[in-house]
Amino acid sequence: MRNLRNIRYNAWKSSVDLDGEAITSACWDPAKDEVLCTFGPKQQDGHIRLVRISEHVRASSIDIECQEVASWDALSPNPDLAVDRVLSLHHFSDTLTTCLVLEGGDIVVVQESESTQDGIHIEIMGSIDEGITAASWSPDEELLAIATKANTVVFMSRSFDGITDMIMTPDDLKLSKHVSVGWGKKETQFQGRGAKALRDPTIPEKVDQGVLSPNDDGNVIISWRGDGAYVAINSIETGIRRVIRVYSRDGALDSVSEPVDGMEGALSWRPAGNLMAGIQRLEDRVDVIFFERNGLRHGQFSLRAPGGRTLSNDHIRLEWNSDSTVLAVSLDDQIQLWTMGNYHWYLKQEISTQNRPHCLTWHPEKPLRFSSAVSGKLLLAEYIFEVTRGSLTPPYDYGAVAVVDGRILKITPFRTANVPPPMALFELEASTPVVDVAFSPANTFMAVLHQGGVDVYEWRVKGQRSIAPSLVGSVSISKDSLDGESIPLQVAVTENSVVHCLEFDNGPAIQSHPFDRTTGEFFTNSSIYAGSMFGFVCLTQAGSTDVLAQDCLGRLHGVVDQQDELYSVRLPAQLPWSEVIDLAGNVIAVGLSRNGHLYANSRLLLKNCTSFLVTPAHLIVTTTTHLVKFIHLVDVDSLEVPPDDPENDERCRSIERGARLVTAMPTNMSLILQMPRGNLETIYPRAMVVAGIRQLIDAKEYRRAYSYCRTQRVDMNILYDHRPQQFLDNVGLFLDQLEDISYIDLFLSSLRNEDVTQTMYRDTKGVRNQEFPESPSNAAIVGGARGSSKVNTICDAVLSHLQSRKSKDHGTLQNIITANVCKVPPAYEDGLLVIATLLQEDEQLAEKAVEHICFLADVNTLYDEALGLYHLDLALLVAQQSQRDPREYIPFIQNLHLLPELRRKFAIDDHLGRHAKALSHLQFIQAHKDAQDYTVKHALYTAALKLYRYDQTNLTIFTGLYAAYLESKSRFREAGLTYESLHDYTAATRCYRAAGAICWRECLFTAQQQDPPLPPDSLSDLASTLAEALYEAKDYASAAAIHLDHLGSLESTIACLCKGYLFADAMRLAAQRGRPDLLASAVDPGLADALGSSTEFFADCKAQLRAQVPRIADLRRKAAEDPLGFYEGERGGADLPDDVSVAASSRASTGAGASLFTRYTGKGGGSIGTAGTGVSRVTSKNRRREEKKRARGRKGTVYEEEYLVNSVRRLVERVQSSAPDVERLVAALVRRDMLERARALEALAAEVVEACGVAVQQVFVADAGRGGEVDGQGQGQRQRDGDGNGIGEGDWRPMGADAVLRENLEAAWRQQDPPVITGFGRLSLLGS
Repeated sequence: MRNLRNIRYNAWKSSVDLDGEAITSACWDPAKDEVLCTFGPKQQDGHIRLVRISEHVRASSIDIECQEVASWDALSPNPDLAVDRVLSLHHFSDTLTTCLVLEGGDIVVVQESESTQDGIHIEIMGSIDEGITAASWSPDEELLAIATKANTVVFMSRSFDGITDMIMTPDDLKLSKHVSVGWGKKETQFQGRGAKALRDPTIPEKVDQGVLSPNDDGNVIISWRGDGAYVAINSIETGIRRVIRVYSRDGALDSVSEPVDGMEGALSWRPAGNLMAGIQRLEDRVDVIFFERNGLRHGQFSLRAPGGRTLSNDHIRLEWNSDSTVLAVSLDDQIQLWTMGNYHWYLKQEISTQNRPHCLTWHPEKPLRFSSAVSGKLLLAEYIFEVTRGSLTPPYDYGAVAVVDGRILKITPFRTANVPPPMALFELEASTPVVDVAFSPANTFMAVLHQGGVDVYEWRVKGQRSIAPSLVGSVSISKDSLDGESIPLQVAVTENSVVHCLEFDNGPAIQSHPFDRTTGEFFTNSSIYAGSMFGFVCLTQAGSTDVLAQDCLGRLHGVVDQQDELYSVRLPAQLPWSEVIDLAGNVIAVGLSRNGHLYANSRLLLKNCTSFLVTPAHLIVTTTTHLVKFIHLVDVDSLEVPPDDPENDERCRSIERGARLVTAMPTNMSLILQMPRGNLETIYPRAMVVAGIRQLIDAKEYRRAYSYCRTQRVDMNILYDHRPQQFLDNVGLFLDQLEDISYIDLFLSSLRNEDVTQTMYRDTKGVRNQEFPESPSNAAIVGGARGSSKVNTICDAVLSHLQSRKSKDHGTLQNIITANVCKVPPAYEDGLLVIATLLQEDEQLAEKAVEHICFLADVNTLYDEALGLYHLDLALLVAQQSQRDPREYIPFIQNLHLLPELRRKFAIDDHLGRHAKALSHLQFIQAHKDAQDYTVKHALYTAALKLYRYDQTNLTIFTGLYAAYLESKSRFREAGLTYESLHDYTAATRCYRAAGAICWRECLFTAQQQDPPLPPDSLSDLASTLAEALYEAKDYASAAAIHLDHLGSLESTIACLCKGYLFADAMRLAAQRGRPDLLASAVDPGLADALGSSTEFFADCKAQLRAQVPRIADLRRKAAEDPLGFYEGERGGADLPDDVSVAASSRASTGAGASLFTRYTGKGGGSIGTAGTGVSRVTSKNRRREEKKRARGRKGTVYEEEYLVNSVRRLVERVQSSAPDVERLVAALVRRDMLERARALEALAAEVVEACGVAVQQVFVADAGRGGEVDGQGQGQRQRDGDGNGIGEGDWRPMGADAVLRENLEAAWRQQDPPVITGFGRLSLLGS
């Protein structure tokens, strides 16, 4: 779908100094982007001149300069050759050397110098006495292939040393015996059963013998393959035929071509390497034929004669460009440029040369730039591939694309018909070959520029379909120049009926041709000098009448009204593909360079762009990473290129490799792409679709928006989420536009409580709700309560509108039912009530409604809901739609009919499991005994107590039943409270006693409230039992209270208080009760026992810290020095393998299942993400075993460090928690005059606290920083999720023992808060 468009054209004519001599050869100097040409030798003198022709780009013009490099006499060394001839001219940019190969046999090298003082050195490097017929350098400039007049082939190196030589003999033709099976031929096609039986399809009707063409000039042509591995030589084997020999780089003959009648000497090997192009001249036509490397034919196409003449006498040459996309065919007066797409050959350009081109040379680095020598003139031209498309602005986005094919213009409006190339919906024919095509900004006109002039067509539309354009008028190109030559290059047409043509006539000029669209008459034209302007710039604004042109410096010129107005906006350099966007006065120029750099004004957006186009909302680009991206159009500084994330970003989408943009149709929300092989693909990118749906919602065109959501599988929640308040205010409009019942049902069933504009379809432009602010005043609608869910709000709004309709047909009722069922949770009851009401009015309509609601929901659930309404006829109707057995539900419903109303309701609620409601029916009919049994059966005590709250007699009975139930469920405390509320103190005492020590107060209270009261011995036994339980539970204060208040034992009370370190209370009670003797007999022994326990505790802490803290440091040092040996066990030092990532064979083993660096990341050969064969059977068992190992923390295992760290943490926490007890003990010792013991205890406690502080600094601070060390060793390379859990690079999760080990390592890597340790409060009285 791409055309060749000219972006540079210039012509240089030989000066007076050269006497108008003809150019005999030309080549490119790619380093300086200049052309080297030779003049001569002539018959008058054997003088050769080497000149360098260069272009100088200036702001106002492009000037050509000619500089002579060298000249010398080159007389023919061969007496049989009157005048020598240059066969090959090649320039080596790296050494500034030019090599000339002459027909006489001389090989001349011209050495230039970077400084003008050194001069030029000319040297004949060698000579071939027999003479030379053809020569060509390999693409890598390392080999020179020479064909001599003695039928030999010579390969020379760059230093002109002979490498090999071969003789071309008739025996070469025996190398390959080609067999044609006739694929694609007429004789192999199906012609009926009889024709197939008559002849063998593998034998063609005519076999070519290689008859020479009468126009064959006998030339020899050499052509290299693009990679330089093979070279082809086209020559005549005398007396036999013309043959193409293919030689390898080593000089070995690889293949020869099959015989072809009429084949001539033209030859060009496609740089891609798959085809060699040649010429076959037949009686009625001339074909370009193709050969494979093995010499077999591979297709052809026929050349088109220019101007209606024949090609019978033309001298034809072929030349592929460097990237194999264009085949140049040189005729006697024309140069044709051919391209291929979808197996069709297009004639894209036809350049008039008037005389026969002597040579055509493509630029080796710029694929579409060439030079052509014509007599005394050198043509320099450059083209680009560009899609000629119409407007992309709705409603003019017809998808119009024009494709040039010689004089035929193929036009396809993709919005009307998606016709694949090479076909087209419309074909227009021009009088001469088409040069360029342009559409007006609003697609009103189409200008076709051809060699004879300009044809203007008007675009026509019938309804929504485009019809064939109609011709408005034509104007011919003037030929007033001195040599009668004017080359048309580009064309542009405006909406105000003016055609602008860029032409070259002794210099670039822009011609303006106003015309009348009604009469087709063109008025007097005017022109301006174009200077360095190389082409027109596309305007995206549909109503624009401006005409912009870009010059070679990237500046933009307004050339409307024949005035050259320079724009302030410019591009950084000459960008061949460019468009100008006008965003409300903010002008942005977008341009693409040849190397894929995309610019917006001077800002670089992308470095890997392959094509782009501009719609009113987006700048759409394709990249070399095979993605199409959508850039929202805002001001230049705010343009945001989306990341390469097609899974999560709607602005990015994956496409086929090499796909390029053809056109876009925002109205249809579609994009046309062309694949490298030429076929088209229409896609509907999510960004375009969602943007289009948003615009339709803003315009309240809900039907079209719904249609696109349905066809493009867009979540229909966007219809509400994009403009919530607008939707609620226009529910009636929405329903009226949708009309179809099924459409409304589909919308309602698609609703869910999620704002898709914040999740799936987030507006990446970020300007949502700015143009259409939501009004908070109408936030509620009928049926939509404040704070209700989104789904319920929409359903209530729809229900409100549907129920307000005067007449309700079947469709309305169906939508009402759907709206009720689609609520969250579903309102089955409301939907069934609608059917129940309908059942009384129209039974047939009710049956249809039941079918619909059964389709929407589970019929068994609906059956239960219908029963719950106590509407037996409705339940029967629903049951008939289910798969239930009528022998089951019909008798059941009949039995229900026989029951009284309340008993029927009880039976229904009991059947449906609504036991609380069924109990209420029993209470209403005063069936108290049944209610008690029903309560016990279904444990409905709470509901029963609520129902009988004001019936004291029955309330007492139900409360007693509840108390017995609680006691049976071992809920003794609640049972005791319940019994106590019934004044059953005996049962309450029993329950409180069973509840344990926590209810000792309640137990003693109810025991003393019993009537008759308990005997004193029983009460004392109960108190003693409770005191012992509290003592075992270490609640010494409560045990002391029982001994003091209920048992009257002061000695036991003081013993309990001393055991709980409550020495002050013990001393107080001894003094209060007048028993000072107990201070020495009870308190002092308690102090001694407490002192011994505390001293022993602190001594154990000191010993534990001295043992564990150094061990932890030692383990960490070993892990840092030798992580492999630490985590996987010692392997013997010298036997340690170099490849530490080699995993052991056992997958389930913890110690050898994987290497250190792969074991905990799932990347090792022994680790798998899903359970393999046999793994699932041992995973849980290994995990339990490994968890036990981890809990034990045995010395020498990988879990030892974690165990020791946790042990130190627990020790520090125990020391910290013992501080209040120690402080009370020290105070009591002082009060009993045990000062030395108090000082010793204080000193010991302070020593342990200090040791704990040091341990915290050494163990936990080092542990917090160790995560970085482990990561640095390669083990901690993992991400962290929001919960701090390690997540590997893949989805692998460890199982079994590996999971336990990973948890251990993560516990080590995770930074932990160190325990807090504070000092003890020391008494100043002790002098410490």
